[in-house]
Amino acid sequence: MSQDDLALAIREDGKERGEPNDCAKRNVQRWEAGKVGMPRPVYVRSLERVTGLPIEALGFAIPVPNARATDTDATNGHGRPAQGEAAKVGAITAPGGAVPMTKHSDHGTLSGIWLSRYEFHSSGRGSDFSGEHYVVIIQHGNKLTARSLPEGSANPDSPLTLDLTVEGNVVTGTWREETAQDGYYAGAVYHGAIQLLVEPTGRKMTGKWVGFGKDFDVNTGPWELVFKDASTSKTTMAEYNRRP
Repeated sequence: MSQDDLALAIREDGKERGEPNDCAKRNVQRWEAGKVGMPRPVYVRSLERVTGLPIEALGFAIPVPNARATDTDATNGHGRPAQGEAAKVGAITAPGGAVPMTKHSDHGTLSGIWLSRYEFHSSGRGSDFSGEHYVVIIQHGNKLTARSLPEGSANPDSPLTLDLTVEGNVVTGTWREETAQDGYYAGAVYHGAIQLLVEPTGRKMTGKWVGFGKDFDVNTGPWELVFKDASTSKTTMAEYNRRP
């Protein structure tokens, strides 16, 4: 495909999916020249569909979690101020030359309906289990609040809440779940911490939870959130107010 053809295909894909974008030949030129470490998520999603390849296979630098620069980072280790954009954002260069995320990565709003799924081991039952909920995420600035839909759980009467903060592609916060009164855990309330990484498409978050168990030991396990719908209207919430 020519650069014009690719730009057109990306625009058409976005239009077909109800997510219009303004991709132009200039965007493609900048991607091919390596001037953009990672395109905006709206482009990433269409690039994957048009090429049939995951974004990792298209030559872009996958974002890595960023951190504030230390005094050594900021002065190049020689007492002199660092130069260029890396110094401005406190960037840390990843192995292989990956372009680091800035503190305010643009993955778009994360508001919408998501499928939450975590895994845990039950020592009392000697087996692994998973908990699934459809949750409504609302984003205000860098704050996310997630609340499970009343009937949107694999285990009825086990409401889940998440209170999170977004920094770049890193999401950190707390979780709380009230177990069903007639279930195995007899209405016990569990809570803990969670940290997730937002994938470049902005459509999936993966990470781990930590929390205490029935025997008051500290446990951990995988947790993921998968995007389902950008709408949080009453009609959409009613559609997902069911068991996953």
